[in-house]
Amino acid sequence: MILSDHDIRAKLADGAIKISYERGENFEPYVGPASLDIRLGRFFKFYKHANTAVLDPMKMDSFQKITELIEVKGNDPIIIQPQEFVLGVTMETLKLPDDLVARCEGRSSLGRIGLIIHSTAGFIDPGFEGTITLEITNINRMPLALYPGMRIGQLAFESMTSPADIPYDKKACSKYHKQKLPEESRIMQDVEFQINH
Repeated sequence: MILSDHDIRAKLADGAIKISYERGENFEPYVGPASLDIRLGRFFKFYKHANTAVLDPMKMDSFQKITELIEVKGNDPIIIQPQEFVLGVTMETLKLPDDLVARCEGRSSLGRIGLIIHSTAGFIDPGFEGTITLEITNINRMPLALYPGMRIGQLAFESMTSPADIPYDKKACSKYHKQKLPEESRIMQDVEFQINH
């Protein structure tokens, strides 16, 4: 079941869902009828596509070598070019209990100008703690200006039938637990890639 605004506020009030901000800002969470809005952080990672011909997880030990971290200062925007793919991050650090999952979705107002904030990875496991890495793509023919601090998406929360036996923070390999910056893929840590290396 998806949590209503009433239940989201209750979970925030009793600490079951924890939200904190990157520099201790004290924003009042914006709760919609069935979601909580998330804001765009100030860190981005761009792929240096001129340096690498193919993204091949079988032949790479890390994607970090082919990305560049950018921090947007002050009130400046970040410009996302047409068809460009950029990793962004939320201002919020989220902590989920063992019996709730969340789904990250875009905002309708931004979707109408061609902005996608996740390509496939919108699911957030129970027990997860960290910022949310955003997979930002501009599918418009015109560049898009995005501003840190703007509401970029929303989280919908769903209750589970029972708490997870092994939540994300207790897994042997929680690749993105307690992430702060936008994080590149760590798919090469998957068992099937370890066997074939």
